[in-house]
Amino acid sequence: MITFILNSKTITTSEHSGMTLLDFVRYEQRLTGTKIGCREGDCGACTVLVGTLESGYIEYQSITSCISPLGNAHGKHIVTVEGTNLQNKLTVIQEAMKANYATQCGFCTPGFVVALTGFTLSSSDKNYDNALDAISGNICRCTGYKAIEKAANQVVEKLNNKEKRSFDWLISNEFIPEYFSTIPKRLQELEAKDRDQPKGKYVSGGTDLYVQQPDHLADNDVHLIAEKDYLKGINIKNGICTIGTNSTVSDLWNHKELNTIFPNLKKHLKLVSSEQIRNMASLGGNFVNASPIGDMTIFFLALNSDIGTTTQGGKDRNLPLKNFYQGYKTFDLKDGELLKDIQFKLPKQNTYFNFEKVCKRTHLDIASVNSAASISVENNTISEAHVAIGGVAAIPKYLHDTSAFLTGKPLTSKTILEAQEVLQNEISPISDVRGTSDYKRLLGRQLFFAHFMELFPKQFTLNDFIEHA
Repeated sequence: MITFILNSKTITTSEHSGMTLLDFVRYEQRLTGTKIGCREGDCGACTVLVGTLESGYIEYQSITSCISPLGNAHGKHIVTVEGTNLQNKLTVIQEAMKANYATQCGFCTPGFVVALTGFTLSSSDKNYDNALDAISGNICRCTGYKAIEKAANQVVEKLNNKEKRSFDWLISNEFIPEYFSTIPKRLQELEAKDRDQPKGKYVSGGTDLYVQQPDHLADNDVHLIAEKDYLKGINIKNGICTIGTNSTVSDLWNHKELNTIFPNLKKHLKLVSSEQIRNMASLGGNFVNASPIGDMTIFFLALNSDIGTTTQGGKDRNLPLKNFYQGYKTFDLKDGELLKDIQFKLPKQNTYFNFEKVCKRTHLDIASVNSAASISVENNTISEAHVAIGGVAAIPKYLHDTSAFLTGKPLTSKTILEAQEVLQNEISPISDVRGTSDYKRLLGRQLFFAHFMELFPKQFTLNDFIEHA
């Protein structure tokens, strides 16, 4: 049985755990404020909040319910737009949307309201940029967004400062309804024991699988692994960072030490997906999806990472991520194995990392070509280089030849131009809906140059490369 709290109501259901949370909310509970839009996690019309109890405290995150399995709600608090309502009056968020004329047809409005409510409940600083991040996965076809941005700014002003507000404060100031104060105790008392999972397809966050095969997953047994503790966590020790494959992109986003080690981490991750998807998408899912343009795969390939696998019997093994992929959508994972963790050495003081991505939209889109590079420099000589690129081969591509060519060479435009020629011989793009092969070769070249211009702006400008390319 699946047990959770939906708004203020305790739910116990025997529905199939692979059913989408959206379908359960709309068709089984008749809460139709949560809308069906794209069914691919792109539009945000189906946004709900998921509250998870940790050490007596609830952390709320927004997700897209259209690609989230119902079973992942087990033991959680799920909030739909109906669950944000006050009695006979508007909440601060709803009033801000109204006062700024931030709604027209109204279809997308519930998703914006829920996402902004999640912002008020989150642990992030209560500033305008974070408010916009909170609604980054919500699409509106009518307003042009400026009115919605003004509504978000009004919400920030009502919060007064950047500190997280307590439930009591948010309730008394009409941000959320009163029942929220009872949820921590109710979740503690909830009979939500660990469920025996049937043998079936492994599913973590579901952000890729539920786009590809939602009907199959809804009708067949799925083995949900999102709550497996041994696949979670980020540990930094003795110069090695180990990240459990159930960790989400948001776990990286919120990790203070990683943000210190990689100062541009949030800038890079903002290119990956919306906040709703960052809250759901697991790293392991991105790796085994084996997409040639998997953003996080390219990211970790450039860190020269190792990947760990495990079995139910506790048999572990490790291998380089760059050796994991064997062909299109095929990889070195044996029957009964799960990806356990990803490990990489922390960058040294003279090591520089960058991630680049080109797609039809700057944000919230699948890459045409993406690339990452880790470059170590000593005495103006490249002592170590790791370059990865996606969208130009049948697999997420670690550039063995290009990386080897750079190593030991002086950090000059001549070296980079010569390395770019090696890169072109190492890739084999095809023409598809995201661009012609020639276009992808051009992007590969430009992103390669962009790494050096971004990492060494005092040494290189675009003219250093274009005049000789």
